[in-house]
Order: sequence, then C-alpha cells, then structure tokens
Amino acid sequence: MLKGFLVGLVVANGFEWVAHKYVLHGTHRTGKPRYSPVPDSMKSHWEHHREVRKTTFLDHGYVEGISNWRTKNEIMSLAVVATVAGGLFYPVSKGMAAAAVYSACNYYYIHRRAHLEPEWAMKKIPWHYDHHMNSNQDANWCVTKPWFDYILGTRVISSEDLQEQNPLGIALPQSVSKILNSVASSYFPAKWVSKVPQLETHM
Repeated sequence: MLKGFLVGLVVANGFEWVAHKYVLHGTHRTGKPRYSPVPDSMKSHWEHHREVRKTTFLDHGYVEGISNWRTKNEIMSLAVVATVAGGLFYPVSKGMAAAAVYSACNYYYIHRRAHLEPEWAMKKIPWHYDHHMNSNQDANWCVTKPWFDYILGTRVISSEDLQEQNPLGIALPQSVSKILNSVASSYFPAKWVSKVPQLETHM
C-alpha cells in the first residue's frame, strides 16, 4: 500500500500541474478568450489572481469560507476530483486511492493557508508565491510541491529569496539538498524571471 501511495502522490502532483495550467488558467487562443473545459473554475481562478495581486497575496475569500463562491467552487471541485480518482484507483491500488483523497485535502489546506499567511507561503511554498506575484503568471503551476514544474521546465524563480532549498520542495539535510540541486541544474534547470519573456497576467 505504501508503494501505491507514493506513486499516487506523484500522479496527483502531475494532475495538479495539468489542471492548473489547462483548466484553471485555460488555453490561449489567438483573438479569442482563453478556453477551459470548466469555464466556471477558470473564472473563479482568474478572480482569485486579481484579488491576490491587489492584496499582496491575501485572499479574503478563505476568511469568508464556503459562503464565498470561489472557495465553495474550489472545495466542490477538489471533492469531485478526489471521489472520481479514488474510485478509479481503488480497484487497482488502495494506496493510490488514499493518495488521491489525501492530495485533495492537502491541496486545500496548503492553498488556503498560503493565502491567509503570505509570509508562511513565501517560506514554505515559494513556487506558488512566484506563480501569483511573479511578472509571469503563466508558470509555476504546482502548488503543494514543485516536482512537475522542474520536470517540465516551468519553474520560474523571481529572486534568490524565493528559491526553495531543493527541487523536491522538502526539508532535507543540506548535503542531500546539494546533491539534488546539482542533479536538477544538470537535467531539470529552473528558469529565472529576468531570463524569460513576460507573458500576459490576465484574461
């Protein structure tokens, strides 16, 4: 079950990357608004972006709780994803099913706390702080861990203060982090905001 759970965590992080990029942000279309298969979620997410940019990373919707339509939309979407993924994985791997449910709950906890405690976010999940406050908001798609941003080359760092200890985004001994950083710089190097073009920051 442990092996399945660990695999499930990796799958969940990959899904996080895909859903954030293609569902929540939507796909660029020349001369047309972005396309998302779930337009209400895209609308909610872009309102979240606008709120966060105006309030230096705070989102008061999380204070309002489920009475806020964006918070309610996020909770319901995560519940649907956890239920469907858990149901699909359960016959194959109970560990993967458990990981799907855990990942959905963990995502909400981390995302909510980050936008209620910006200083915590800058320290614990700097890749997500960069996603919102960086000049390029079409990057840094992962929220809980930056794994697939490194694998797919979409980790864009705006300053040394917002560079995580290592590409796993996990607190590890400095000697281990040094090895991971060396491997990542060779095979999955992060980009820096000064070296990438600035893309649009709204729909």
